[in-house]
Amino acid sequence: MKTIKRVAIFIGILILIVALFVGFKFGMKYYKSYQNAELLTDTTLDYKISADDYKNARNLKNGEILSKKIINLSEIPPIWNNISENDSLTEVYKYLDNINFYVIIYKSDSLLVNGIIAEPKKEGKFPVIIFNRGGNKEIGKVAKGKTLYSLIYSASRLVDEEYLVIASCYRENDEFGGSDINDVLNLTETIKTMDKADSNRIGMFGWSRGGMMTYLSLKYSNKIKTAVIGNGPTDLVQLIIERPEMETEVCAKLIPSYEKNKKQELEKRSVLYWVDELDKNASLLILCGAEDKRVNPNQAENLAIKLTEINYDFMLKKFKTDHKFSDKTEELNELIINWFNTNINEK
Repeated sequence: MKTIKRVAIFIGILILIVALFVGFKFGMKYYKSYQNAELLTDTTLDYKISADDYKNARNLKNGEILSKKIINLSEIPPIWNNISENDSLTEVYKYLDNINFYVIIYKSDSLLVNGIIAEPKKEGKFPVIIFNRGGNKEIGKVAKGKTLYSLIYSASRLVDEEYLVIASCYRENDEFGGSDINDVLNLTETIKTMDKADSNRIGMFGWSRGGMMTYLSLKYSNKIKTAVIGNGPTDLVQLIIERPEMETEVCAKLIPSYEKNKKQELEKRSVLYWVDELDKNASLLILCGAEDKRVNPNQAENLAIKLTEINYDFMLKKFKTDHKFSDKTEELNELIINWFNTNINEK
Protein backbone atom coordinates (compact mmCIF):
# COMPACT_ATOMS: atom_id res chain seq x y z
CA MET A 1 0.00 0.00 0.00
CA LYS A 2 2.86 2.36 0.84
CA THR A 3 4.33 1.87 -2.63
CA ILE A 4 0.98 2.61 -4.31
CA LYS A 5 0.55 5.68 -2.14
CA ARG A 6 4.02 6.96 -3.05
CA VAL A 7 3.40 6.38 -6.76
CA ALA A 8 0.07 8.21 -6.51
CA ILE A 9 1.74 11.15 -4.74
CA PHE A 10 4.53 11.22 -7.35
CA ILE A 11 2.02 11.20 -10.20
CA GLY A 12 0.01 13.93 -8.49
CA ILE A 13 3.10 16.12 -8.08
CA LEU A 14 4.08 15.48 -11.72
CA ILE A 15 0.62 16.49 -12.93
CA LEU A 16 0.78 19.62 -10.77
CA ILE A 17 4.20 20.58 -12.19
CA VAL A 18 2.98 20.07 -15.77
CA ALA A 19 -0.18 22.10 -15.05
CA LEU A 20 1.87 24.91 -13.52
CA PHE A 21 4.28 24.90 -16.47
CA VAL A 22 1.46 25.00 -19.04
CA GLY A 23 -0.36 27.66 -17.03
CA PHE A 24 2.78 29.78 -16.76
CA LYS A 25 3.53 29.39 -20.47
CA PHE A 26 0.04 30.46 -21.58
CA GLY A 27 -0.14 33.08 -18.85
CA MET A 28 3.05 34.71 -20.09
CA LYS A 29 1.77 34.54 -23.67
CA TYR A 30 -1.46 36.36 -22.80
CA TYR A 31 0.32 38.78 -20.48
CA LYS A 32 2.71 39.72 -23.28
CA SER A 33 -0.22 40.17 -25.66
CA TYR A 34 -1.99 42.37 -23.08
CA GLN A 35 1.19 44.33 -22.44
CA ASN A 36 1.69 44.97 -26.16
CA ALA A 37 -1.93 46.07 -26.46
CA GLU A 38 -1.40 48.56 -23.65
CA LEU A 39 1.77 49.88 -25.31
CA LEU A 40 -0.21 50.53 -28.51
CA THR A 41 -2.68 52.78 -26.70
CA ASP A 42 -2.63 56.41 -27.90
CA THR A 43 -0.50 55.54 -30.95
CA THR A 44 -1.40 55.90 -34.64
CA LEU A 45 -2.68 52.33 -34.52
CA ASP A 46 -5.09 53.03 -31.67
CA TYR A 47 -8.15 54.07 -33.63
CA LYS A 48 -11.46 52.21 -33.68
CA ILE A 49 -13.56 52.29 -36.81
CA SER A 50 -16.72 54.22 -35.89
CA ALA A 51 -20.32 54.50 -37.04
CA ASP A 52 -19.41 57.86 -38.59
CA ASP A 53 -16.71 56.12 -40.64
CA TYR A 54 -19.32 53.75 -42.05
CA LYS A 55 -21.56 56.71 -42.83
CA ASN A 56 -18.71 58.46 -44.66
CA ALA A 57 -17.82 55.26 -46.54
CA ARG A 58 -21.35 54.61 -47.77
CA ASN A 59 -20.52 55.45 -51.39
CA LEU A 60 -17.06 53.87 -51.48
CA LYS A 61 -16.41 50.95 -53.81
CA ASN A 62 -14.53 47.81 -52.77
CA GLY A 63 -10.87 48.61 -52.17
CA GLU A 64 -11.28 52.37 -52.00
CA ILE A 65 -9.51 54.05 -49.10
CA LEU A 66 -11.46 56.00 -46.49
CA SER A 67 -8.47 57.25 -44.50
CA LYS A 68 -4.68 57.08 -44.63
CA LYS A 69 -2.36 58.09 -41.78
CA ILE A 70 1.42 58.02 -41.71
CA ILE A 71 3.05 55.86 -39.05
CA ASN A 72 6.05 57.09 -37.09
CA LEU A 73 7.75 53.84 -36.05
CA SER A 74 9.47 55.50 -33.09
CA GLU A 75 6.02 56.12 -31.59
CA ILE A 76 5.07 52.41 -31.63
CA PRO A 77 6.97 51.02 -28.59
CA PRO A 78 6.50 47.23 -29.12
CA ILE A 79 7.97 47.57 -32.62
CA TRP A 80 10.48 50.37 -32.06
CA ASN A 81 12.06 48.53 -29.14
CA ASN A 82 12.83 45.59 -31.45
CA ILE A 83 14.44 47.56 -34.26
CA SER A 84 16.25 50.36 -32.44
CA GLU A 85 19.04 51.03 -30.00
CA ASN A 86 19.66 54.32 -28.17
CA ASP A 87 16.56 55.69 -29.91
CA SER A 88 17.97 55.10 -33.42
CA LEU A 89 17.41 52.32 -35.91
CA THR A 90 19.96 49.53 -35.59
CA GLU A 91 22.29 48.95 -38.53
CA VAL A 92 20.20 45.97 -39.67
CA TYR A 93 17.08 48.13 -39.96
CA LYS A 94 18.69 51.40 -41.07
CA TYR A 95 17.10 51.05 -44.52
CA LEU A 96 13.68 51.70 -42.92
CA ASP A 97 14.60 55.40 -43.00
CA ASN A 98 13.90 55.24 -46.75
CA ILE A 99 10.37 53.91 -46.30
CA ASN A 100 7.04 55.55 -45.49
CA PHE A 101 4.55 53.45 -43.51
CA TYR A 102 0.82 54.14 -43.42
CA VAL A 103 -2.23 52.68 -41.73
CA ILE A 104 -5.35 52.78 -43.90
CA ILE A 105 -9.05 52.04 -43.62
CA TYR A 106 -10.55 50.63 -46.82
CA LYS A 107 -13.84 49.17 -48.02
CA SER A 108 -14.22 45.40 -48.28
CA ASP A 109 -17.70 44.02 -49.00
CA SER A 110 -19.98 45.93 -46.62
CA LEU A 111 -17.18 46.34 -44.08
CA LEU A 112 -14.36 48.74 -43.30
CA VAL A 113 -11.02 47.01 -42.80
CA ASN A 114 -7.60 48.21 -41.69
CA GLY A 115 -4.48 47.77 -43.78
CA ILE A 116 -0.80 48.72 -43.74
CA ILE A 117 1.16 50.25 -46.62
CA ALA A 118 4.95 50.47 -46.95
CA GLU A 119 6.28 52.43 -49.90
CA PRO A 120 9.61 53.95 -50.98
CA LYS A 121 9.97 57.63 -50.06
CA LYS A 122 11.28 58.37 -53.55
CA GLU A 123 8.92 59.19 -56.41
CA GLY A 124 8.03 56.64 -59.07
CA LYS A 125 5.72 53.79 -60.08
CA PHE A 126 6.60 50.60 -58.28
CA PRO A 127 5.54 46.97 -58.66
CA VAL A 128 3.31 45.90 -55.77
CA ILE A 129 3.49 42.98 -53.36
CA ILE A 130 0.38 42.11 -51.37
CA PHE A 131 1.64 40.69 -48.08
CA ASN A 132 -0.51 38.20 -46.15
CA ARG A 133 0.60 37.77 -42.55
CA GLY A 134 0.12 34.70 -40.41
CA GLY A 135 -1.90 34.41 -37.22
CA ASN A 136 -5.58 34.61 -36.37
CA LYS A 137 -8.12 36.19 -34.02
CA GLU A 138 -6.20 39.48 -33.56
CA ILE A 139 -8.45 42.54 -33.62
CA GLY A 140 -8.16 46.31 -33.43
CA LYS A 141 -4.81 47.87 -32.60
CA VAL A 142 -3.26 44.45 -31.88
CA ALA A 143 -4.10 43.25 -35.41
CA LYS A 144 -2.60 46.44 -36.85
CA GLY A 145 0.49 46.09 -34.68
CA LYS A 146 1.01 42.46 -35.66
CA THR A 147 0.52 43.22 -39.36
CA LEU A 148 2.98 46.11 -39.22
CA TYR A 149 5.59 44.07 -37.36
CA SER A 150 5.17 41.07 -39.69
CA LEU A 151 5.53 43.32 -42.72
CA ILE A 152 8.69 44.92 -41.34
CA TYR A 153 10.24 41.62 -40.38
CA SER A 154 9.28 39.62 -43.49
CA ALA A 155 8.69 42.01 -46.38
CA SER A 156 10.22 45.45 -45.79
CA ARG A 157 13.43 44.55 -47.60
CA LEU A 158 11.31 44.36 -50.74
CA VAL A 159 10.41 48.04 -50.27
CA ASP A 160 14.11 48.85 -50.04
CA GLU A 161 14.41 47.16 -53.44
CA GLU A 162 11.77 49.54 -54.86
CA TYR A 163 8.60 47.54 -54.38
CA LEU A 164 5.44 48.86 -52.77
CA VAL A 165 4.03 46.48 -50.14
CA ILE A 166 0.46 46.49 -48.91
CA ALA A 167 -1.13 44.21 -46.31
CA SER A 168 -4.62 43.65 -44.96
CA CYS A 169 -5.12 43.34 -41.20
CA TYR A 170 -8.15 41.14 -42.07
CA ARG A 171 -11.69 41.85 -40.88
CA GLU A 172 -12.35 41.53 -37.17
CA ASN A 173 -14.84 38.70 -37.71
CA ASP A 174 -12.00 36.38 -38.72
CA GLU A 175 -13.22 33.34 -40.69
CA PHE A 176 -9.75 31.88 -41.26
CA GLY A 177 -9.96 31.80 -45.03
CA GLY A 178 -13.71 32.29 -45.42
CA SER A 179 -15.25 35.56 -46.57
CA ASP A 180 -12.21 37.36 -45.15
CA ILE A 181 -10.33 36.35 -48.30
CA ASN A 182 -12.16 39.28 -49.90
CA ASP A 183 -10.13 41.63 -47.70
CA VAL A 184 -7.04 40.43 -49.58
CA LEU A 185 -8.62 40.30 -53.04
CA ASN A 186 -10.06 43.82 -52.70
CA LEU A 187 -6.53 45.17 -52.24
CA THR A 188 -6.07 44.66 -56.00
CA GLU A 189 -8.65 47.46 -56.34
CA THR A 190 -6.97 49.56 -53.65
CA ILE A 191 -3.73 49.38 -55.64
CA LYS A 192 -5.42 51.06 -58.63
CA THR A 193 -6.05 54.17 -56.51
CA MET A 194 -2.44 54.56 -55.32
CA ASP A 195 -0.14 57.03 -57.10
CA LYS A 196 3.05 55.03 -56.59
CA ALA A 197 1.57 51.61 -57.43
CA ASP A 198 1.91 49.89 -60.79
CA SER A 199 -1.35 47.92 -60.91
CA ASN A 200 -0.10 45.88 -63.88
CA ARG A 201 2.65 44.30 -61.79
CA ILE A 202 1.20 42.66 -58.68
CA GLY A 203 2.80 39.84 -56.71
CA MET A 204 1.81 38.21 -53.45
CA PHE A 205 3.72 36.96 -50.44
CA GLY A 206 2.14 34.93 -47.64
CA TRP A 207 3.48 33.16 -44.56
CA SER A 208 1.77 30.40 -42.55
CA ARG A 209 -1.97 31.31 -42.43
CA GLY A 210 -1.05 33.98 -44.98
CA GLY A 211 0.10 31.17 -47.26
CA MET A 212 -3.40 29.71 -47.16
CA MET A 213 -4.77 33.16 -48.04
CA THR A 214 -2.35 33.34 -50.95
CA TYR A 215 -3.40 29.96 -52.37
CA LEU A 216 -7.03 31.11 -52.13
CA SER A 217 -6.14 34.37 -53.90
CA LEU A 218 -4.56 32.42 -56.77
CA LYS A 219 -7.80 30.46 -57.01
CA TYR A 220 -10.16 33.45 -57.10
CA SER A 221 -8.05 36.10 -58.88
CA ASN A 222 -6.10 36.32 -62.14
CA LYS A 223 -4.40 39.59 -61.15
CA ILE A 224 -1.46 38.02 -59.27
CA LYS A 225 1.50 37.49 -61.58
CA THR A 226 3.60 35.50 -59.13
CA ALA A 227 3.52 34.50 -55.46
CA VAL A 228 5.82 33.35 -52.68
CA ILE A 229 4.46 31.14 -49.89
CA GLY A 230 6.33 30.22 -46.74
CA ASN A 231 5.25 27.25 -44.64
CA GLY A 232 1.59 27.64 -45.59
CA PRO A 233 -0.81 24.77 -44.85
CA THR A 234 -2.07 22.95 -47.92
CA ASP A 235 -4.28 20.35 -46.21
CA LEU A 236 -6.21 21.42 -43.10
CA VAL A 237 -7.84 17.98 -42.85
CA GLN A 238 -4.42 16.48 -42.13
CA LEU A 239 -3.24 19.50 -40.13
CA ILE A 240 -5.90 19.13 -37.43
CA ILE A 241 -5.03 15.44 -37.05
CA GLU A 242 -1.40 16.31 -36.39
CA ARG A 243 -2.23 19.41 -34.32
CA PRO A 244 -5.60 18.92 -32.59
CA GLU A 245 -5.34 22.36 -30.96
CA MET A 246 -5.68 23.90 -34.42
CA GLU A 247 -9.16 22.42 -34.58
CA THR A 248 -10.31 23.35 -31.07
CA GLU A 249 -8.68 26.78 -30.86
CA VAL A 250 -8.88 27.99 -34.46
CA CYS A 251 -11.08 26.07 -36.90
CA ALA A 252 -13.98 25.32 -34.56
CA LYS A 253 -14.00 28.88 -33.22
CA LEU A 254 -13.51 30.83 -36.44
CA ILE A 255 -14.91 28.86 -39.37
CA PRO A 256 -18.67 29.41 -39.83
CA SER A 257 -20.86 26.26 -39.71
CA TYR A 258 -17.77 24.24 -38.81
CA GLU A 259 -19.51 21.47 -36.86
CA LYS A 260 -22.14 20.98 -39.57
CA ASN A 261 -19.79 21.07 -42.57
CA LYS A 262 -16.38 20.24 -41.12
CA LYS A 263 -14.92 18.29 -44.07
CA GLN A 264 -16.29 20.68 -46.67
CA GLU A 265 -15.05 23.81 -44.87
CA LEU A 266 -11.56 22.37 -44.30
CA GLU A 267 -11.24 21.30 -47.93
CA LYS A 268 -12.42 24.75 -49.12
CA ARG A 269 -9.34 26.19 -47.39
CA SER A 270 -6.93 23.46 -48.55
CA VAL A 271 -5.27 23.93 -51.93
CA LEU A 272 -4.45 20.23 -52.16
CA TYR A 273 -8.13 19.58 -53.01
CA TRP A 274 -8.45 22.15 -55.82
CA VAL A 275 -4.92 22.59 -57.15
CA ASP A 276 -6.18 22.59 -60.75
CA GLU A 277 -8.19 25.77 -60.01
CA LEU A 278 -5.11 27.91 -59.37
CA ASP A 279 -4.52 30.67 -61.94
CA LYS A 280 -2.55 28.93 -64.69
CA ASN A 281 -0.81 32.14 -65.73
CA ALA A 282 0.76 32.75 -62.33
CA SER A 283 3.99 31.30 -60.96
CA LEU A 284 4.71 30.10 -57.45
CA LEU A 285 7.69 29.77 -55.12
CA ILE A 286 7.00 27.46 -52.15
CA LEU A 287 9.35 27.73 -49.17
CA CYS A 288 9.41 24.86 -46.70
CA GLY A 289 11.15 24.49 -43.34
CA ALA A 290 12.16 20.85 -42.93
CA GLU A 291 12.05 21.26 -39.13
CA ASP A 292 8.69 23.05 -39.04
CA LYS A 293 6.65 21.85 -36.03
CA ARG A 294 3.53 23.84 -36.93
CA VAL A 295 2.99 22.80 -40.54
CA ASN A 296 4.32 19.39 -41.52
CA PRO A 297 6.84 19.72 -44.40
CA ASN A 298 4.91 16.90 -46.09
CA GLN A 299 2.17 19.42 -46.85
CA ALA A 300 4.43 21.34 -49.23
CA GLU A 301 5.87 18.15 -50.70
CA ASN A 302 2.41 16.69 -51.39
CA LEU A 303 1.36 19.90 -53.11
CA ALA A 304 4.52 19.85 -55.22
CA ILE A 305 3.55 16.40 -56.53
CA LYS A 306 0.12 17.67 -57.59
CA LEU A 307 1.55 20.83 -59.18
CA THR A 308 4.01 18.73 -61.16
CA GLU A 309 1.18 16.56 -62.42
CA ILE A 310 -0.59 19.58 -63.93
CA ASN A 311 2.65 21.20 -65.20
CA TYR A 312 2.22 24.27 -63.01
CA ASP A 313 4.99 26.88 -63.05
CA PHE A 314 6.42 26.50 -59.55
CA MET A 315 9.54 25.85 -57.50
CA LEU A 316 9.81 24.16 -54.11
CA LYS A 317 12.75 25.16 -51.91
CA LYS A 318 13.38 23.26 -48.67
CA PHE A 319 15.60 24.46 -45.84
CA LYS A 320 16.77 22.90 -42.61
CA THR A 321 14.98 25.39 -40.37
CA ASP A 322 11.79 26.01 -38.38
CA HIS A 323 8.38 27.53 -39.12
CA LYS A 324 9.71 31.11 -39.00
CA PHE A 325 12.96 30.41 -40.90
CA SER A 326 14.60 31.87 -37.77
CA ASP A 327 18.22 31.33 -38.81
CA LYS A 328 17.73 32.02 -42.53
CA THR A 329 16.73 35.69 -42.61
CA GLU A 330 19.35 36.98 -45.07
CA GLU A 331 19.14 33.93 -47.30
CA LEU A 332 15.36 34.21 -47.28
CA ASN A 333 15.37 37.91 -48.19
CA GLU A 334 17.76 37.35 -51.07
CA LEU A 335 15.71 34.45 -52.42
CA ILE A 336 12.40 36.36 -52.25
CA ILE A 337 13.83 39.51 -53.84
CA ASN A 338 15.40 37.51 -56.68
CA TRP A 339 12.16 35.61 -57.26
CA PHE A 340 10.06 38.75 -57.61
CA ASN A 341 12.71 40.54 -59.69
CA THR A 342 12.71 37.63 -62.11
CA ASN A 343 8.99 36.82 -62.24
CA ILE A 344 6.92 39.94 -61.64
CA ASN A 345 7.85 41.53 -64.95
CA GLU A 346 7.11 38.43 -67.02
CA LYS A 347 3.98 37.81 -69.08
